[in-house]
Amino acid sequence: MARFMRKGRTKIFFVPTIVSLTAPTALEVNAGTALHGELAEINGFGFSNSPIDTPDMGKALVTKIMGEDTLEDSSMGFYETQTGTDTIKTALAKGTAGYIVIFPRGIAGATPAAADKSETWPVTVSSNSRKYSTGNEAATFNVSFANTDAPVEGTLA
Repeated sequence: MARFMRKGRTKIFFVPTIVSLTAPTALEVNAGTALHGELAEINGFGFSNSPIDTPDMGKALVTKIMGEDTLEDSSMGFYETQTGTDTIKTALAKGTAGYIVIFPRGIAGATPAAADKSETWPVTVSSNSRKYSTGNEAATFNVSFANTDAPVEGTLA
């Protein structure tokens, strides 16, 4: 088992349209916007379950059953460009619905292709705002997402 670092390997795209979440096509993903090159920070994109206690008088042990599935609040911070069009800021305008496609272990070639493993997160952009600072740091903006459904693991078709 080889361990690895996500930084420099994981690839992330915003894709406006995907027909099959379990098998997005390379054409769909490559038509999206690559986010990983300007990504300064990522938070959330986690999925968990809230188990329910099920005690009964027959046992001293309190067992559990599966409860509600929950999605973490998710956001990404990006570097802002000083001149020209900021492609990512434009693609992730407030109210835009689409999919965050994450290749957690990277991709085999220069662009996503068939057989690359991915996670697809249905999202709507809930906010897109600049971050202001008087500190010694690069200019950034933050995008928050409403995760609209459970993530789907799949392989590119």
